[in-house]
Amino acid sequence: MKTKSILVALVMAVSVAAVAADPVGPKVVVVNQKESGIFKVIYEGLQTGKVTLKIYNKENKVVFAETINGIDGFIRPVNFAGMEAGEYTIEVADASGKQIQKVEYNMENRINSVHVAKLGIESKYLLAVANKDAEEINVRIFDGNNNLVHNEDLVINGDFGLVYNLKNVTGVPTFEVTSKMGGTKVIK
Repeated sequence: MKTKSILVALVMAVSVAAVAADPVGPKVVVVNQKESGIFKVIYEGLQTGKVTLKIYNKENKVVFAETINGIDGFIRPVNFAGMEAGEYTIEVADASGKQIQKVEYNMENRINSVHVAKLGIESKYLLAVANKDAEEINVRIFDGNNNLVHNEDLVINGDFGLVYNLKNVTGVPTFEVTSKMGGTKVIK
């Protein structure tokens, strides 16, 4: 009887180990990098083959699709900068099945505030930007008739100020400052 009990226990242990070693499908983890709207998609498959990565917006429309052949795993950064804020679905599919993860993307505008001040009686204007870190911005200036009179890309690091001479601009100018992250501030 003792031998029979040991044999049954051994068979059960081998069965449990075999089930644990045979996962159900691919493993997918999505990690928010907390900077610039970048998420890392980490995929580990059961076998080498074709893998499809798709990203759907809240209307369930595909906004990104990529197929990679001959792999069994990857770490792929996905940049949401410039996308609309909201919930997205990340789907990774291979021959074993598909895994779905939901992520919430919120545009981070690192530009805290933008201020424009007219300097004295001359047509000079000070543009001041309060900013946390290094950032790429675009400055556009429109005249009183909403015609574009200046367009400039700048890389700033921390707080920033620049004086513009707008003596040839008619009417009250409008300043539009856009960060690479997609946030825009308009000042009249």
